[in-house]
Amino acid sequence: MDIPSAMARMKKVANELDLPWGERKKTYNSRLAQELGKWAEAKGKGDQYHDAVFRAYFVDGKNIAKTDVLMGLVKGVRLPENEASEALQTRAFRTSVDSDWALVDEMGITSVPTFALDHRILVGAEPYEALEQFLLGNGVKRR
Repeated sequence: MDIPSAMARMKKVANELDLPWGERKKTYNSRLAQELGKWAEAKGKGDQYHDAVFRAYFVDGKNIAKTDVLMGLVKGVRLPENEASEALQTRAFRTSVDSDWALVDEMGITSVPTFALDHRILVGAEPYEALEQFLLGNGVKRR
């Protein structure tokens, strides 16, 4: 995979969508951030947490593998820090993330974002029109 080209495409799409985007210099392990994401979802604040992780990683270039960074994000979205710390220490959501990884492996998904619907996939950061066509072409009705 050509990482610089992929990052350039992602930056272009982010700019087109008016999303914040930074010049990240390193790649960090996101495993603990994913586990904590499952915990945040269970607390009803998954979207806020995932948005905070996105900004920290892709805009600010923070190391989301570090517990103190994750705890700062938890605090920022007003989740209980003591519970987050316990979830990280006990790895309470390890199995849930393992299940997600097994599913994407089984489906042959190797990059993000990937959109899956009824065993069909659309890979990559696509414009709205491509996502709309993917959904409509797979029988999803407009509301």
